[in-house]
Amino acid sequence: MKIGIVCYPTYGGSGVVATELGKSLAKKGHEIHFITYSQPTRLDLFSEHLHYHEVAIKNYPLFQYPPYELALAGKMVDVVETEGLDLLHVHYAIPHASAAYMAREILKTKGKTIPFITTLHGTDITLVGKDEAYEPVVTFSINQSDMVTSVSEDLKKDTYAHFDVTKEIEVIPNFIDLDRFKKQKKDHFKLAICPNGEKLLVHTSNFRKVKRVQDVINVFDKVRQVVPAKLLLVGDGPERPAMEKLSRELCSQDDIRFLGKLEAVEEVLSVSDLFFMTSEKESFGLAALEAMACEVPVISTNAGGLPELNIDGRSGFVCEVGDVETMAQKSIHILDDANLAKFKEGALSRAKEFDVDQILPMYENLYQQVIAENVNQF
Repeated sequence: MKIGIVCYPTYGGSGVVATELGKSLAKKGHEIHFITYSQPTRLDLFSEHLHYHEVAIKNYPLFQYPPYELALAGKMVDVVETEGLDLLHVHYAIPHASAAYMAREILKTKGKTIPFITTLHGTDITLVGKDEAYEPVVTFSINQSDMVTSVSEDLKKDTYAHFDVTKEIEVIPNFIDLDRFKKQKKDHFKLAICPNGEKLLVHTSNFRKVKRVQDVINVFDKVRQVVPAKLLLVGDGPERPAMEKLSRELCSQDDIRFLGKLEAVEEVLSVSDLFFMTSEKESFGLAALEAMACEVPVISTNAGGLPELNIDGRSGFVCEVGDVETMAQKSIHILDDANLAKFKEGALSRAKEFDVDQILPMYENLYQQVIAENVNQF
């Protein structure tokens, strides 16, 4: 199959999932064409089946803001025509679904039919999409998609609750490449951070308010009073200065390191003992899945799709949003040497259920179904 993938080329979950999906499809011999404004961060083009098409955005004096949606739709039309694509798969509804609809309608006037699938990832529904300026377009674009998927049952439920969506939504969860995300032997790294055998705790995010990084620091402050421990905070974002200030106020800054953005986060996860995901809203929890794949148990909230991923008492524990006391108690329980190995095994076994080899056929079957329906329709 020849598939066009449209996504945001950033470190965000939707861009990561879209890129990894395309790479996995290419390994199986499918011809994959990425269409976006810059090369996705996790995309390497050392494959005869991977192609990248840049969306050029010209900003004329007439426009206060560059019309990206129009440029994207035009590029989709061009790539479909020149490359003979069978299908467009757009990740994150805004503005990719509406641009795909526009491209499909333009191509109809040229005698070409092209179906498109929209995958909903989270804030395109739970935050941005609810804005009254975008809601009518989001609803229309979802309903006009040939097929719609979401990354969790919770996100599917949210979509139906807040939008007048009549289209059937199929849940296909996010996935993990277990060849990349696996426990690596990095004892020297662990020794450098924890020279006295301390437990290593970790959190990764984009440091936005919704991630509640302050809860991570407050939980850690309680844990380290019982269990010798260090905390690594991976990522960057608007909340970082406030979090650095909080760590100083708690007098725990010597035990906390802010590492900024890391490309090879699996190396940090390989030496970690516990992962925190304290978000007040999370459609799936891809960072938690990456931790589980590296044999790191998870303390998460019960927000969004997290309870679907993190199995309470097996891969970690699920707590109420903001319940720092319970999170600390559960963390201390996991970090006990009598319990830690069991939870590490539970985290890995849960991650294996999301192996890309398990999830990829779900997308392939969906593509074949949509392409067949498109052929039969015309």
